[in-house]
Amino acid sequence: MAENTIITRVLTSVQQLDAQTWNALLASQTTPTPFMRHEYLAAMERSGSATPETGWNARIITLWDGNELLAACALYLKTHSYGEYVFDWAWARAYEQHGLPYYPKAVLAVPFTPVPGSRLLARSPALRVALVRAVQEWAAVMQLSSLHLLFGDADDLAACEQAGWMQRSGLQFHWSNRAGPVWQDFEGFLASLNQEKRKKIRQERRKVREAGVSFRTLAGPEIGAADWAFFYRCYERTYLEHGNPPYLAPEFFAAMAQTMPENWVMFIAERDGQPIACSLIAVSADPARVSAQNLDETVTDQALPAIKNMAAYGRYWGALERVDCLHFEACYYQPIEWCIAHGFASFEGGAQGEHKMARALLPVATPSAHWVAHPAFADAIARFLDREGAGMAGYVQELQAHSPLRRGAPPAA
Repeated sequence: MAENTIITRVLTSVQQLDAQTWNALLASQTTPTPFMRHEYLAAMERSGSATPETGWNARIITLWDGNELLAACALYLKTHSYGEYVFDWAWARAYEQHGLPYYPKAVLAVPFTPVPGSRLLARSPALRVALVRAVQEWAAVMQLSSLHLLFGDADDLAACEQAGWMQRSGLQFHWSNRAGPVWQDFEGFLASLNQEKRKKIRQERRKVREAGVSFRTLAGPEIGAADWAFFYRCYERTYLEHGNPPYLAPEFFAAMAQTMPENWVMFIAERDGQPIACSLIAVSADPARVSAQNLDETVTDQALPAIKNMAAYGRYWGALERVDCLHFEACYYQPIEWCIAHGFASFEGGAQGEHKMARALLPVATPSAHWVAHPAFADAIARFLDREGAGMAGYVQELQAHSPLRRGAPPAA
């Protein structure tokens, strides 16, 4: 394939691409997640959640050789910085103070979804770099202030670095099962924690039980229309209590129930037979299939790595009643217990939250890459990122010194 045969096409919707073609390209990447699936991105558009009206104007940058899709990425023109979870408000203010427009900018990201994973879908490292350069050339023609690749994986960051983009590191808190013998149950997990944290978790779980709250867990197609409707009531309530409308429309979750049911697990808290709260996690594979594999004692060595690489992602929660420690139970302990029981290797707790360390979710760096058109601002931001990076390294070191794992426990996988 000669480089001069590659054609760049810019689309205005992921729906202009065939779902099977997009998903096949995604599946070939190092870190595919459900959130980059065609169905997920299309639901963002169709539901009105991520549209030009909400400040997310899609542009799908694609590379082709004839009718063969070689590389693609989902990019959004932005008129604000909400829903990104990599914060550049200070950069925008600096532009404004100098009389320069920061918006529109563009992000290579999944709207409202701070989950690390592949962003630049390409058939080879060389094509990934070509895709980055195509995006950058398009941004220059569009006279955008900047480009931001958010929560990319190592392959994405390497391609961006080769193209001269600046690197930035954020922080999330993730739980992972052990290397060596994995935890077989929640008690085994607790045994790996120091006495203070182990006692605290048991106290928090006991408070929820003594309040008369129990949980019903639904996976995949088990989640019915009434369950989804109840979940949205809880989800919406949480946003409204904080003075903001929810990012995602009910139609988005209706689409998930229809097109990606196998990627969701719901934990419904009940008291006196009535639902009072709900949390929703996403999973990287069909829970029913993974459960069947775990129960099969003849799982092959070839299948085992696939099971152990399964990931779960904490996403949304809400409550109609206040119960002490219910948030911790619904959002951390129930999902972790479920992950252990179903052979999932990791549970990502989402954006921010130092308090998650007390629940054995440990600090993990989350990278991003940035291209800034204005040379003087690019230089200033590069110096800022150097200082920020040094501060972040020190912060992570300090957090690691307060690990909840007891001394002598094996390191996280």
